[in-house]
Amino acid sequence: MSDVLYARWQMGVSLAFHIVFAAIGMAMPILMVLAERRHQRTGDAEYLELAKRWAKGTAVLFAVGAVSGTVLSFELGLLFPGFMRHAGPIVGFPFSMEGFAFFTEAIFLGLYLYGWERLSPRVHLASGVVVAVSGTLSAVFVTFVNAWMNAPRGFRTEGAGPSLRLVDIDPSGALRSPFAAHEITHMVLAAYMATAIAVAGVHAWGLLRGRRATFHRKALSLALWLAVPTTLAQPLVGHWAGQVVAEHQPAKLAALEQHEKTMAWAPITVGPIKIPGALSVLAKNRPSAVVQGLEEFPRADWPHPVVRPAFQGMVAIGTGLAALCAWALFSRLRKKSWPEARLFLRALVAAAPLGFVAIELGWIVTEVGRQPWTVYNVLRTVETVTPMPGLVVPFVTFTVVYAGLALACVAVLRHHIRQTTSPSESGAPDAG
Repeated sequence: MSDVLYARWQMGVSLAFHIVFAAIGMAMPILMVLAERRHQRTGDAEYLELAKRWAKGTAVLFAVGAVSGTVLSFELGLLFPGFMRHAGPIVGFPFSMEGFAFFTEAIFLGLYLYGWERLSPRVHLASGVVVAVSGTLSAVFVTFVNAWMNAPRGFRTEGAGPSLRLVDIDPSGALRSPFAAHEITHMVLAAYMATAIAVAGVHAWGLLRGRRATFHRKALSLALWLAVPTTLAQPLVGHWAGQVVAEHQPAKLAALEQHEKTMAWAPITVGPIKIPGALSVLAKNRPSAVVQGLEEFPRADWPHPVVRPAFQGMVAIGTGLAALCAWALFSRLRKKSWPEARLFLRALVAAAPLGFVAIELGWIVTEVGRQPWTVYNVLRTVETVTPMPGLVVPFVTFTVVYAGLALACVAVLRHHIRQTTSPSESGAPDAG
């Protein structure tokens, strides 16, 4: 591979690693706050135990996410100095706000973890709320940067190639990128969905083992309250995203279906079946709408074909998770309780990692679909990468480090989950 590809792969591996922890850092504080609030309202000790266990898991994952996020910041400047040279005055504002949100999250997470006996119940709960809000805001500001890279605004260009300059820079105008609204909504919902489904899967496993039924039932209920609305909303947000992509990145939309010819009634292919007009509906809400094909764009500007299977995998997982949550919602409305049939619990266990797989696939679609541009239609990736040779060395080194971190994190979480799904240490009989 060329050094450009090694640089892209290193950023890709780093982002793929970090995004899991970023997503969990957004959603887990919501669950721990819900559990603590339920304890304060009911006095139920199991909700307090649940809040403390979830807080401990949040702390572990926050620590790893903080390290991997810091590495990403350095990599962006070291591997793609051309991007920072041109775009630094624009992306500096959202990045600085992300840093402020991150430090706020870290401070209040410390207060939450060590303030159980030192803070009043109201102040302690408020600390958890600040952790949840600042964790989400941190992701929002980073996503603003990505949205700007996909649909840049807030500047003019002078010159071309090596002499290109961005002038008349307006950082507030950059925040009005047409990609911002749907990217932020899609990412926030995806983080909540993936984390809540994973937590639901852990406690569904606990129910299947037949231990501490009341504890796991309460945890499963809280997780589903977060998972169901966010998962069911995602297809609607995905349709909105498809329309924005069709307007501002038509080459990406064409690549998602490898749609080569410009035509009306553009189809979507599902396995061996072609659905006429489905791509036209996705793009413009009308089956007869004309959708541009790849033939309209220089071949050098075509996104890599990997975006097609990534997109199909993301949609398939999202559809499956939506069906599972629709099942849960139907049971809740009909029986006034979440389903506990063994088939449903087994489905939750199987689905536990799929939300994070969908997030990874979605970012492949977003990032690879923008290539060969770092800033769409402004800066090509080859123009922004470092001229330093031998980038295979840091790529291999960082990949090995991330693999080791992943194994260590899995081991710690496995131990924590086994404690959570095992009988209570007191050995008291299960009240359920």
